[in-house]
Amino acid sequence: MNTNTLNTINIDEQDIIDMNVYLPTVHKLLFIEKVTELEWLFRVEYKNGKVNAGQFMQVSLPGVGEAPISVANFNLEEGYLDFLIRKVGKVTDKIFELKAGDRIFLRGPYGNGFPIEEYKNKHIVMVVGGSGIAPVRPIIEYFTKHPEEMKSFKIIVGYKNYESVIFEKEFLRWRKNIEILVTLDNAESARNLGKTENEFHEGMVTKYIPDLKIENMNETEFIVVGPPIMMHFACLEILKLDVPVEKIWVSFERKMSCAVGKCGHCKIDETYICLEGPVFKYDKAQKLLD
Repeated sequence: MNTNTLNTINIDEQDIIDMNVYLPTVHKLLFIEKVTELEWLFRVEYKNGKVNAGQFMQVSLPGVGEAPISVANFNLEEGYLDFLIRKVGKVTDKIFELKAGDRIFLRGPYGNGFPIEEYKNKHIVMVVGGSGIAPVRPIIEYFTKHPEEMKSFKIIVGYKNYESVIFEKEFLRWRKNIEILVTLDNAESARNLGKTENEFHEGMVTKYIPDLKIENMNETEFIVVGPPIMMHFACLEILKLDVPVEKIWVSFERKMSCAVGKCGHCKIDETYICLEGPVFKYDKAQKLLD
């Protein structure tokens, strides 16, 4: 079809994008913030529509490739998305060379996210490992701004060491309405910097799950996000508290190559994680075996 034909039938750019789910759109980088040596926060201008906590986008650079990245926060009124990106390969290496004002390409959002409406007026317990804090950050930010819409909020978040702590500067603000316990597999570096045990506990997140005080099990939702092995053992510890499986939510990290259920790279058994997930209730997730 030539350009004259396109003009004749009056197809505009958005129509073409809507017809082609693989076609990304260009966006401006608003600012970049170094969070750790390997994880940086990228804020991207975004005015394309609705996004939910837990969804992901395909982030790309022409001639380099694309990578699935969870949305680490968003403000649609102000017109931006945040991405916490870890420098781990060809695409992310090139993204780390960008600066504010440069252009980056996005397609999405994809997948099913966390249903914040189901968490309102309930007790929320979140167990998070490492960069798994990125996809749940929009939930934390929402209830930080709307504390009247929750009964209570507790977070156990774990990192390998102090150097890998993500969003530490946010903890003080979040703690105004949320109870946060931060754990380090190795707390020596934190102690060397004068950090106290109250600020950073030593051990894995699973060590502290048995200490959780659950006010009302029927009015409590559990959210578990992190590396697969961490989620597995964290969920087992939560189940020991007699928590029903349908009250636990998890998010799968997979290689979402096409993100629209065509390539099969993210498929587990008969489930396409990019379509049905990445967020699942644990009664479904516990049956998904690689």
